[in-house]
Amino acid sequence: MTNWDLRVGDVPDPVPDAGQVLARVLACGMCGSDLHMLRFGAELRETMADVEAADPDAPVDPLRPQMFEPHGDCIMGHEFCCEVVDLGPGVSALRTGQRVVSLPAAFDGDGVHAVGYSNRYPGGYGELMVLNEDLAIVVEDDVTSGVAALTEPMAVGVHAVNRSGIGSGDAAIVIGLGPVGLACVAELARRGIGPIVGADFSPKRRALAGHLGCHEVVDPSDESAIAAWRRVDGSRPLVLFEAVGMPGMIDQAMRMAPRDSRILVVGVCMPQDELVPMVGIGRELSIQFVLGYTPEEFAETHRIITDGTWDLEPLITGTVDVDGIPQAFDDLGRPDEHAKIIVEPS
Repeated sequence: MTNWDLRVGDVPDPVPDAGQVLARVLACGMCGSDLHMLRFGAELRETMADVEAADPDAPVDPLRPQMFEPHGDCIMGHEFCCEVVDLGPGVSALRTGQRVVSLPAAFDGDGVHAVGYSNRYPGGYGELMVLNEDLAIVVEDDVTSGVAALTEPMAVGVHAVNRSGIGSGDAAIVIGLGPVGLACVAELARRGIGPIVGADFSPKRRALAGHLGCHEVVDPSDESAIAAWRRVDGSRPLVLFEAVGMPGMIDQAMRMAPRDSRILVVGVCMPQDELVPMVGIGRELSIQFVLGYTPEEFAETHRIITDGTWDLEPLITGTVDVDGIPQAFDDLGRPDEHAKIIVEPS
């Protein structure tokens, strides 16, 4: 990605530094956040610059990743499984030939970098990556590379459920059954939360939600999520997971939420949005925004995948090579056809 446009081409091979490995990408999931970044990235940068200008004396977070400059090359892709092909100085815990997943972050003498949103550290939409040994997790032989690459998006769901505070005796509505919404469904079901009501216009995604443990799945054009919840339960404390990440969805969740409900915003909405505060005030709603996951949650998610608790293979609805990525971005905009497209660069 250069100047918010995609192209396929050659760049110099990355070189591992001390404590890093060179890895060949085996599988990388295509994320909706990357689609949003292409479309709304310039607007988002302006907004964040305004936010920082409003408080120029705010302390700098030393763990905040250095982001890319749009005029430079940025190889996206942050949901990956790789094979270690070379070791940088001082690497001792990994060896060549091992498959690994990793948090999409790298650190060096200049700080922390967001792998896949960096001009220095390429992501998984290319053939080679540099990863830090300390952040890598070795993948077991019986886990396919495509499923292993789902560790990252599934960890987003685990984190969202953790942060929601949902517990036994609560019910859940998941609005939007793309990969993040499906990850929320899978983790809610694993914890025995119920009923879980899912809503999406896509029949394919509704079917996947049922496969992962959603108790009631509805097409919003036929029945609203809140009407379905009232039909199957209507009494338990309710947590609504907004997993669409487009303007208008937080307002929609607020308008359907019963009094004292909690709204967990996990969909990444990059452009400016609007809502009516009085709707939330009148019903005393709680709204929480979440992003990403902790290293511990990432590791726990991979353990759950390795244990076979979730059957994730049906989530992979297509594969492409590097040349097919631009078209795959367009294909992901048609949710009736795809949930998760996996890039296999090599």
